[in-house]
Amino acid sequence: MLRQVSIRVASAVPRASSRIIVPSLPHTHLRSLHVSSVSAAQNVNDYRSNREKFPEDDLSTRLAPGQEPGVLDKASQSLLLTELVRGMWVVLESFFRPPYTLMYPFEKGALSPRFRGEHALRRYPSGEERCIACKLCEAICPAQAITIEAEPREDGSRRTTRYDIDMTKCIYCGFCQEACPVDAIVEGPNYEYATETHEELLYNKEKLLANGDKWEVELARNLEADHLYR
Repeated sequence: MLRQVSIRVASAVPRASSRIIVPSLPHTHLRSLHVSSVSAAQNVNDYRSNREKFPEDDLSTRLAPGQEPGVLDKASQSLLLTELVRGMWVVLESFFRPPYTLMYPFEKGALSPRFRGEHALRRYPSGEERCIACKLCEAICPAQAITIEAEPREDGSRRTTRYDIDMTKCIYCGFCQEACPVDAIVEGPNYEYATETHEELLYNKEKLLANGDKWEVELARNLEADHLYR
């Protein structure tokens, strides 16, 4: 009965055509296929070179897929301590290589121009503060860490009378720097400002302007290096 049903089902299925239709691919797709094939071949070569450079146990290459190692193979690895010898060989190779450790704070690594560190308020070369009290940084701050109060001056210009940043709330997203139309508030390269009390991390306008005066050279250089991408 089962044989008859299977025969009927097989006969009911139409015979598949032997022709294979290959859709036409644009030039960009062909190029991507070529690049992917080249990268795959490169990965295979890298894998083979790594296998030759770091010879592991040949157990994985001698066994068929799904086959587990035998008792003799496991015993030889345990008794001969092959894993320990390979680990000691890696340590011995690293012993003669130059160290990667930096002797901080005497040695420091390179920082990207986009590094977001301690905040600072910048001035113009004339000494006038750049901030125009537009409050865009206060509005865009997701942590609500910035508080600004402003009033017009006698000459009609608008400047801040209060500019506070709670550094314990700041998440260093850089939104304030991106929103500022005059590059007044920036995040500088300084990351060494650990304090012992919470009050020391409540920055006011005088503290921010002092940071800007201290790091003006580095701040201007970083903004110049990053202006092509903004």
